[in-house]
Amino acid sequence: MHRGFAFPAVVVAFACAAGTPARADQLAGHDKILCTAVQATFCVVDGDCEVGAPWSWNIPQFIEVDLIGKRLSTTKASGENRSTPILNLSRAKGLIFLQGIEAGRAFSFVIEEETGMLSAAVAREGVTVGVFGACTPLGGTGQ
Repeated sequence: MHRGFAFPAVVVAFACAAGTPARADQLAGHDKILCTAVQATFCVVDGDCEVGAPWSWNIPQFIEVDLIGKRLSTTKASGENRSTPILNLSRAKGLIFLQGIEAGRAFSFVIEEETGMLSAAVAREGVTVGVFGACTPLGGTGQ
């Protein structure tokens, strides 16, 4: 199985935790959130898929989501200094939608505001990655 999926500046491959519940928080009214990866699925065009730990595919443990600045970033503590712009962002019916394109890869996030559960995917030619995740507010209330 391929292990070298090089992600955009910030790995943007999360998908909602199905079968692996994770603790998450209410996100309504928050503009800065912290998301963590729980489980990843890596698939190639020939149908070969592998499920495993997110770090197996260079996915950061934590991603900071800045909804006002429209940016995804690794945490300072990670030492990775990776950042990716969010090109499309909307909030509707209790969901937060994030999309972007960088370095030949497209990404899409769906975050449930009530539970903090995260579903996302990254695609490039011949490869897709999905990750189960959970999010919590970053900093104080109503950021």
